[in-house]
Amino acid sequence: MISFLAKHSLIIMFICAFLGFILPKASAAVFPYLPYVLFFLMTLSMIGTDQPRLMKKLTQSACWLFALLHSFVFMLLSCVGCYLLGLDSDLTLAIVAVGATGSLFATPAIVKAIGFDTVFAMAMTITTTLMLPISLFVTLLLFQQQSVSLDMYQYGLRLVIFIAGPMLLSFLMYRYIPTTRLKLIHQKISPLTIVLVFFFPFGLIGDFRVLWQESASEAYQYLLIACVICFLFFAVTYFIYKRSGKENALISAITAGNRNVLLSYTVAGSLLGPAFLPLVGALQIPTYFLPMVAKFIAKHSTKNKC
Repeated sequence: MISFLAKHSLIIMFICAFLGFILPKASAAVFPYLPYVLFFLMTLSMIGTDQPRLMKKLTQSACWLFALLHSFVFMLLSCVGCYLLGLDSDLTLAIVAVGATGSLFATPAIVKAIGFDTVFAMAMTITTTLMLPISLFVTLLLFQQQSVSLDMYQYGLRLVIFIAGPMLLSFLMYRYIPTTRLKLIHQKISPLTIVLVFFFPFGLIGDFRVLWQESASEAYQYLLIACVICFLFFAVTYFIYKRSGKENALISAITAGNRNVLLSYTVAGSLLGPAFLPLVGALQIPTYFLPMVAKFIAKHSTKNKC
């Protein structure tokens, strides 16, 4: 059963977003448990990651330049777009905050489901997450009228739990468990990694359903904005990195399109304004549609080569 779910994971992730929309009470019930799911997801991903390669990637300037593109360049692009469209201050704050947000921790698992190497995606996910407190602070300083005070204790705690913790656990496992045995164990449990991702689109779309019940026309506006954000970030990154090879371009594009909005909300909370959570819900649909687009592009390019 798990093998079947893993094989069709990209489609199932997309379906989970719709299921969460149809079942708002179940979606709301899952939401508080997402941080725990996140920890196990990162731990399983780290165990399957080549640690020396990951550390080498993290020391390269390419990952940090990507983090600048992922946050500050897209923040600027979002800001200009909101200004040209004449959007209100709450929606502008929410959109720019999405641009400031680091990549989704589930990105390496999604990249793996497409069939690509996860180390590059993991490195970019980590660098964009480390960039988050700076980019988010700048966003709130410019667009939030209240006194800006990020919960740095909560942010630091989550960095330790979700990044440093899994990395340390993976390091200790590789140190004290024979590599061949560890890889055999990971091979058996690795399908669980992608299955854990299913909880995120299901649990995060609830606020969008609430908005849809209150005003369907406004909900459709949020969905359109969410689609533009994800597809724009994806397309711009893909064409910037296209010269580095199709696989690197697609990995970078997927990483740019995926946004860890749950972490941003945990850090900044109500400072992100009333439009943020409904926009987060709307983002789940294009976010989990893009990996299917990436897989289609990857397959199409492979056929052309043949």
